Parts: sequence; structure tokens; C-alpha cells
Amino acid sequence: MHYLERMDWQQAVALTIVATTAGLFVWARFKPRKFSFERDTHCGCAGQPAPTGSIVFRARKGERPQIVVKAITCVLRKFGI
Repeated sequence: MHYLERMDWQQAVALTIVATTAGLFVWARFKPRKFSFERDTHCGCAGQPAPTGSIVFRARKGERPQIVVKAITCVLRKFGI
């Protein structure tokens, strides 16, 4: 406790910031997670590989540029498309 008696205001502020940050990290580590239907029930897209949608740009000299959008199948399946 002798250390706290010799501490100036800048050290006190720095110690408060470090203690608050450590407390927030500990709280975030042990707090309960929010419910996720896909993660907690294993329904939907959670069991499938990561969705891979892509956009392809094609441009040739003298031709019209093309943009091809490939849909993410997992999202489309979720909405019944």
C-alpha cells in the first residue's frame, strides 16, 4: 500500500485504464453468449462450408465489359429462393 501513497495523478489514471481494460477482457471472456439459431441448433447453413459468393469482372479490348455476380447459395436457400 505504500506504492499507492507515492503515486501521482498520471500513474493513478494509467493504472485505472489498465485495470478497466483487464476487467473488460475478463468480463467478455466469461459472459454468456447470445443465442444463435444456426450455431446452437445446427440448422440452416452452420453445418455447410462457408458460403462462397463472388463477383467476376471481364473486360476485353474492343468488347463490352461484363460483370457476373454468383449468388451465395446458403443465403438463397435460407429464404426459400
